[in-house]
Amino acid sequence: MPVETSDKLLVVCANCGTANRAPRERLGDDPRCGKCQARLLQGKPVDLDPARFDSFLGRNSLPVVVDFWAAWCGPCKAMAPAFERVASEQKTRAHFAKVDTERAPSVAARFGIRSIPTLIVFRDGREAARISGAMDAASLSSWLARQIAS
Repeated sequence: MPVETSDKLLVVCANCGTANRAPRERLGDDPRCGKCQARLLQGKPVDLDPARFDSFLGRNSLPVVVDFWAAWCGPCKAMAPAFERVASEQKTRAHFAKVDTERAPSVAARFGIRSIPTLIVFRDGREAARISGAMDAASLSSWLARQIAS
């Protein structure tokens, strides 16, 4: 489970997987990974495979919003730009990730993904909220605001 103090969060580096402590009030200052120096909050979705899925979700203090999608899915392709836009706008409030259900069927099966796109918000590695179907950026932002605030 992530370790969080009142002023520091654990933020996992999408580049190397290292968990970094970052002061909550400095998340907007473009913190960098202590190991590889990559930006911790890149403002774009991270592609997760089965090998990285659990450690990335379980070690982040920030909520992680995962888009379960597939390359052949028209609604998934239509929603991708909105998901990327919201990821950029909300980068200090949540991590954003994508799981290709064709390349990670075991992860999709574990979470009972039966339609795509499906978005799941994870907190401390556990599912906190879910919604299926394509959304525009405004709808996605509104839904996430309710999920992340709760």
